[in-house]
Amino acid sequence: MISVIIPTYKEPEALDLCLTSAIKGQTQENQIIVVVDGFYDLNKNVLKKHKKHIEILNLPENVGLCRATNLGVYNATSNKILIVNDDNVFPDEWDVALVANYSPGSVLAPNQIEPNPSMFKQFHIKDLGKNPKTFDLEAFWEYEESIIQENKVEPNGGTLPIFMNKWDYMKVGGWDESYPGAWVVDWDFFLKCEIAGLQMLRTFECHFYHFVSLGTESTYEEKLAKQNKEKACHEYFKYKWGQWAKRNPETNSKMLDF
Repeated sequence: MISVIIPTYKEPEALDLCLTSAIKGQTQENQIIVVVDGFYDLNKNVLKKHKKHIEILNLPENVGLCRATNLGVYNATSNKILIVNDDNVFPDEWDVALVANYSPGSVLAPNQIEPNPSMFKQFHIKDLGKNPKTFDLEAFWEYEESIIQENKVEPNGGTLPIFMNKWDYMKVGGWDESYPGAWVVDWDFFLKCEIAGLQMLRTFECHFYHFVSLGTESTYEEKLAKQNKEKACHEYFKYKWGQWAKRNPETNSKMLDF
């Protein structure tokens, strides 16, 4: 069994598709933990729809992605954990592919399909939909399985989603909750994993679809606040590690200059 941790905030349509694909695509009954980071009422219809197949960790107040993710991991009952954001779509038979390609002492990233050009050269770029409402799950599964699946693992992980051992996650301290927002906290986590000697691997045998930045800010003030918080996260990374967050584009290593 795999313990899947899905933090969610204010995107019920994306969450619905994420859960539908996770449940329908699994080959066994895995533990699927949905961490509702505030805004339960906004998501309650989706949670009710899938309640037979999920566990709900309801946080009455918004605590942020880092704290929500850590709490989800703490509730995992399996030593195999998969952390997925709610703007991802699961491929068919995702659990089989992840277990088959995982190696002890590693952090395994399934590759991703994104609709727009990405900074990560390993991602497959194909516009299969930018909106959960109109996304064709069966068409995605057919494309992913018949066109782009490859039986290979490469040492260029370091992107979400991630599949790993729960105790390795705990050993490196999980997501750093002291960041003022959700930017570069994943890079911080991957850097800690590399320092701890974990292998950062990527499998091309399964691909998760990623919509990218579904949330929108309705006012100028909200956009400005988001920009300021992102800047503060980068500055905190520099304060913590003594350099700006950066990576090797070939390997996605965050260990540059360390």
